[in-house]
Amino acid sequence: MSLSLQDAIAANLAEIRSRLARATERAGRLSTDVRLVAVSKTFPITHVLAAHASGQRVFGENRVQEALEKIGLSSDTSIEWHLIGHLQSNKARKAASSFACIHSIDSVELLRRVDGAAEEDGHQPELLVQVDLAGEPTKHGTAVDALHAIFEAGTACRAARVTGLMVLPPFMDDPEETRPYFRRLREIRDELAGRGIPSSMLRELSMGMSHDFEVAVEEGATLVRVGSAIFGSRG
Repeated sequence: MSLSLQDAIAANLAEIRSRLARATERAGRLSTDVRLVAVSKTFPITHVLAAHASGQRVFGENRVQEALEKIGLSSDTSIEWHLIGHLQSNKARKAASSFACIHSIDSVELLRRVDGAAEEDGHQPELLVQVDLAGEPTKHGTAVDALHAIFEAGTACRAARVTGLMVLPPFMDDPEETRPYFRRLREIRDELAGRGIPSSMLRELSMGMSHDFEVAVEEGATLVRVGSAIFGSRG
């Protein structure tokens, strides 16, 4: 007999949490060092609520409009919503007032737009700076040599708070092939700290997805973005 949606998602979440626990143990870290972001993009609100009923609290969406619909349908829950996809500047206001964390800041201009909107709306979202380490034309992110200027601008934020870095490496069949990207992001974090960026602005490393999150955890991830391993394949 096939599992119900609730049972299937609960089983998947239990397996992911077990794998996370083993990965943190291998890395000599605490299980509380890493938060799981359930990536619910393209999945209906029924899937989100099923995961929430199984104890999942942090969810990630790629598109602002799709997320806003789900946020409205789950307003009576304790869900913490993260925007993990590219943020267009014309959506900065909606994003600043709707998400607890935005993983995709990639310019000083976007940072200032989000901060200004957050201040006007009385919100304090956390912001992660997306770093482009692969140079893939279909992906976004800032160049490494532009990072310091973004973090310097972040020190002047009046409402939003820069709290770390994000990377989206190329997809590799072998998770070990993504390890250098995760390691490099950690090294960049340490380099920024060495240049005087406050530790409070560098505490998060958002990296790792369904197929490679264990490697990311071993390299220092604090946020892992897992979708298909929880909700199933997307169409």
